[in-house]
Amino acid sequence: MADPEILSRAGYTRLAVIMGVFSILGIILNILVIVVTVRHKQLRQPLSYALVSLAVCDLGCAVFGGLPTTVTTAMGYFSLGRMGCILEGFAVAFFGIASLCTIGVISVERYIVVCYPMGAALFQTRHAIAGVVLSWVWSFVWNTPPLFGWGSFELEGIKTSCAPNWYSRDAGNMSYMIIYFSLCFAVPFSIIMVSYLRLLWTLRQVTKLQVSETSSTHRMEVQVARMVVIMVLAFLVTWLPYASMALAVMIDSTLKIDPLIATIPVYFAKSSIVYNPIIYVFMNRQFRIYAVPTILCGWNPWASEAETSEVETTVHILFPHHFSVTRTASTTFESSQ
Repeated sequence: MADPEILSRAGYTRLAVIMGVFSILGIILNILVIVVTVRHKQLRQPLSYALVSLAVCDLGCAVFGGLPTTVTTAMGYFSLGRMGCILEGFAVAFFGIASLCTIGVISVERYIVVCYPMGAALFQTRHAIAGVVLSWVWSFVWNTPPLFGWGSFELEGIKTSCAPNWYSRDAGNMSYMIIYFSLCFAVPFSIIMVSYLRLLWTLRQVTKLQVSETSSTHRMEVQVARMVVIMVLAFLVTWLPYASMALAVMIDSTLKIDPLIATIPVYFAKSSIVYNPIIYVFMNRQFRIYAVPTILCGWNPWASEAETSEVETTVHILFPHHFSVTRTASTTFESSQ
């Protein structure tokens, strides 16, 4: 039964509705990403492997984490038993960390293509596949120890979902959580932030070098910079609260966090299953051209756009599938529609 000391019946229902909306939207959006990418060869570029991997990760989080949490929250207690807690905790952690690492791969790809001459040629399909495989293997390796006794999965927040046990002061659990936090949160987080900050810095330097700047080039630079800022902010909003709470609990064993307050970062992190496909895929014009006919049963209101070539400049930007800055000895930047 619902525990009134933690949350009212109405409170459990509201949270269940929120998680249900996240889960259903996450399932629909991520399946659409996978289907559209598989159906259209034009979208099968190196970065697409990482984007599809991200969609699979988020789909896994929605199915194995979001839906069960919706049901248990609606009931007001975790009804799946100890084994259910372990399996749900493992699934959410596995897909969640794989998703986080995949975002790291995407950020590195963006950095290489933007900040190095001929960067688009440097990052090829084999590199994308290697990054995706490493993300999944890395997540699997560091999420399986609790299944064998090093660390554990326990109820979190309002006690309707499970996650790695950040609270136990047992020496074995503490050693695992310190390594887990360092390798599965701190490392991907650092890679993502450094890559995107370097990307923004490079855009800024390119702008400073320009002697003459056309309005179309300026608009593209502003648009790309805005997209990068959105990516960074979305990442910080969804993951930083959860990582900060976990770190605080690990550092201070006497810290007591209200269950409802502890649940808020969990919901922010799980909301990434909706934000990721929107930010990384649906805000891309090329993808929308192929996604809309799929949604509208073949009708494409942007059919003319599909035949329109992208803007070509020596600052050549196609975001997010192609994004490169070509450095030349000259500081003039030509553009043509």
